[in-house]
Amino acid sequence: MTGESERELSRRELSDAVSAAGWRYVLAVFITTVRVESLARATALAAQICDAIGPEADEHLRFDLRPDRLGVAVQTQRSARLTRRDIDIARRISDLVALEGLMTNPHVDAEERSVQLVEIAIDALDIPKIRPFWKAVMGYGDEADRTGPEDALIDPQWQSPAIWFQQMDAPRPQRNRIHFDISVPHDEAERRVAAALAAGGTLLSDRSAPAFWVLGDAEGNEACVTTWQGRD
Repeated sequence: MTGESERELSRRELSDAVSAAGWRYVLAVFITTVRVESLARATALAAQICDAIGPEADEHLRFDLRPDRLGVAVQTQRSARLTRRDIDIARRISDLVALEGLMTNPHVDAEERSVQLVEIAIDALDIPKIRPFWKAVMGYGDEADRTGPEDALIDPQWQSPAIWFQQMDAPRPQRNRIHFDISVPHDEAERRVAAALAAGGTLLSDRSAPAFWVLGDAEGNEACVTTWQGRD
């Protein structure tokens, strides 16, 4: 029987495990930011974190270095999933950052926009037929531990959004078939939806909220605001 230490954690368990430490669970990744005063400080702090985590840093950590912030992402990269070890690493990073007089915080700018990840969703009747085209034209690769004909594609350089494919059951020529999925922290979603509506958007469907809201711009082009909630 699988032991408790090996049991796959639910999305709620993952989110609850790191939220209080200033991280957010978004698309199977723990993400946070640390405010700094210079690019040199961001670089030095990233090096400190790598030293503290040790050899596991290469497997679990990604950084985004900017003059005013250090972005940190934690994930078990060989499987593109989160484990209890990732929880331990995220908490350890928060402790280390606190010792430096700084803090891990999901909000990244003056307008308090939280961390997020963006995906491109393509609706298709025959996903295995079109997937190789998008893989080739974008220079993308298969997501870790997933090699099926309908699985998502990712940028191996981590520079551009992932692409995933949504199965259609009938042609839909009068509606757009490529849209953005903006995955945000669960406690940011309703504010993001409200902002989009105030900016001239239309709520097309909240049937599946809080997993996702379908929004449209003034010409009907679609985007989804998504969270981990409602998916377990």
